[in-house]
Amino acid sequence: MTAIPIPQPTTPWTLPRRGAVGILLFILAESAIFAVFVATYLYYVGRSLTGPTPREVLQFPLVMTVCLLSSSLTVHLAIRALRNGATAGFLRYWVATILLGAGFLAGTAREWYELIAVHHLTIRTNLFGSTYYALVGLHASHVLAGLVMLLIVAAFGLAGRLRPNHVERTDVISIYWHFVDVVWIVVVTVVYVIGR
Repeated sequence: MTAIPIPQPTTPWTLPRRGAVGILLFILAESAIFAVFVATYLYYVGRSLTGPTPREVLQFPLVMTVCLLSSSLTVHLAIRALRNGATAGFLRYWVATILLGAGFLAGTAREWYELIAVHHLTIRTNLFGSTYYALVGLHASHVLAGLVMLLIVAAFGLAGRLRPNHVERTDVISIYWHFVDVVWIVVVTVVYVIGR
């Protein structure tokens, strides 16, 4: 009886990158938190005893959504540029991502100002106000955290301290940014489409 040869892998197995594993585990934990906030919003939508209601005060945030979803493309292009050694191209796309993210936060601030000043909807007004500000505020805080990380990398890039060998580190931030964008798709669907 002859032994059947066991094929050997052509490349040795290596451990996955620590940064990528760490950010994916972090995203998994954050996804659970967002799931709780989304479920809470959906559970309480339409149960407020007093107004205003979502239908009365919310408008679909088209410009904000375009800004944030476009930033996923620019951060992807930035990473690709850095991977190809184009540091200047990286910085252009990275700064564009920052500007788009800042535009999203400015739109959120404008929306909140209108809700509070014009429609008198605060976190204490009713169940809708409480759950709306909690969910949208949680997302906005994640966008703000992402912007801080993007700004730190941009500062290193503008100081000439960023090299193509830093692509794995910047990629971890881009993974987080993509997560923030995906969460926005869920939030905008739940709050501005289903919840209205």
